[in-house]
Amino acid sequence: MSNSKTIGIGDLKGLTFCPKVSPFTKSQICFYAKFKSIMKSLNLLTFFLFLSIVTFAQEKLPNVVLKDIDGNAVNLSEIKNDGKPFVINFWATWCAPCKRELNTISDLYEDWQKETGVKIYAISIDDQRTVDKVKPYVSAQGWEYEVLLDTNGDLKRALGVNNVPFTFLVDGKGNIVWKHNNYNPGDENELFEKIKKLAE
Repeated sequence: MSNSKTIGIGDLKGLTFCPKVSPFTKSQICFYAKFKSIMKSLNLLTFFLFLSIVTFAQEKLPNVVLKDIDGNAVNLSEIKNDGKPFVINFWATWCAPCKRELNTISDLYEDWQKETGVKIYAISIDDQRTVDKVKPYVSAQGWEYEVLLDTNGDLKRALGVNNVPFTFLVDGKGNIVWKHNNYNPGDENELFEKIKKLAE
């Protein structure tokens, strides 16, 4: 037999839930209170999930100054492309997949630019031991990219890049909207599809 005490309407004054339903037992009220608490927790969880999504969508390039292969200083946070998307691609002369990716895109780059106006920044993470190889390699390949040197790894650390190749797609407002690590043949097609959507 249940030991629950039945509570009448008169006992529910001041309660804000289900006032028109009678009678209630103490166990029913306890269950409902727990249910409300769970729903509040779920609403908070949904809110923070939404907040994290918005925060990622608004992620910007950090205020890091690099040099190009001619020694000119470039502040990443100030990079603009006339409202058109651009790509930040981390690579190194010792990274075979990096070079395959950038050489593959190089063959397509002119067409990509004509169709979307996209610009690609190839960020070398070569350190002091290998950085002297960057400019000769870029010249030999005939790359038309903007090539920058992250010799001390400042930008790499700021963006949480652990290994290369690593690609960031940035929209015309400077928001990082997509990122991709590693390279497999055909990945460049996925990248271009996302570029086209941003350029529409």
